[in-house]
Amino acid sequence: MKIRIIAIAALMGCAQLVSGQVTDGEAALRKQSSDTTQGWRKGGVISLNATQTSLSHWASGGQNSIAFNATLNLFANYRAGKNTWDNTLDLGYGMSRQDKDGDFIKNDDRIDFTSKYGYEAYKSFYYAALFNFKSQMDNGYNYVNDTTKEKISAFLAPAYVMGALGLDYKPNNYFSAFLAPVTLKYTIVNDQDLADAGAFGVDAAEYEMVEEKDENGVVISTHPGKMLKAGKKARGEFGGYLRLVYSKNDFEAEWLKNFSITSKADFFSNYANNPQNIDVSWETQIAMKVNKYISFTVQTHLIYDDDIKVPVEENGETRMVGSKVQFKEIAGVGIMCNF
Repeated sequence: MKIRIIAIAALMGCAQLVSGQVTDGEAALRKQSSDTTQGWRKGGVISLNATQTSLSHWASGGQNSIAFNATLNLFANYRAGKNTWDNTLDLGYGMSRQDKDGDFIKNDDRIDFTSKYGYEAYKSFYYAALFNFKSQMDNGYNYVNDTTKEKISAFLAPAYVMGALGLDYKPNNYFSAFLAPVTLKYTIVNDQDLADAGAFGVDAAEYEMVEEKDENGVVISTHPGKMLKAGKKARGEFGGYLRLVYSKNDFEAEWLKNFSITSKADFFSNYANNPQNIDVSWETQIAMKVNKYISFTVQTHLIYDDDIKVPVEENGETRMVGSKVQFKEIAGVGIMCNF
């Protein structure tokens, strides 16, 4: 709960300090990182959305609900001669509650920091090195029923750390394609219970198997007994990485002038283990300005990772299975401003 309070206070505190034209953080980043301005360029965007529903004797039914989402996007980019250094920090947190007696359940929680250094090789091509860190701020739960929940994620569980060397292609202010044939990726699960369960692809704990026999000595069941080896908290992978970014907030068409769009897609292939099973993370944000501060936003995030098990309801029971496409969509009206 403390983490929730800190996250909410930090994001709302920033909202009191910022003002300016409605825009998109990543759009500002791409525009600034691709221009010819020397020295540092810094800025950011904050967005706050909230919705509330209250019903009293409503004949068609329904539930009272309240929800909020906050995002903060910061960038700090440096250019000197042929050298470029781009840095971004994206934070997001959101919660929702059904009915006045229900618990608040998070619907968004992310930390995403990227730092990329580039040296111009030829025209739109740059030799580049990239560092990326992703995690979350709060515990995540699978709600089995109204009274039972089980923890399936936590702060630094998972966390993803990636380092990559490759070539960055930036033909204009809106598009970037970074291809890295040399990439190290580490998955961290800094929660022993989750690590013992083998969450997010780390090696699970090993147990001594205990056999139960009937009166005739026939084995009727087996179950784990004494732990022989604790689960590992980290997993390393070596492979290839592709990152595509498109961001634009200065459309020329009249009907698109109030729109901005940012789309980021990451692809990773582990050379040593099922390279055909490519990890995918694709985030998109579309914003439409209503006036100087108010905007309508739609955010989507698609994830596919063969090593991540997700809860699936089958025949009234919840099972953790892998190889599932994860998808999240958040839409709302609220305050968006840059600084």
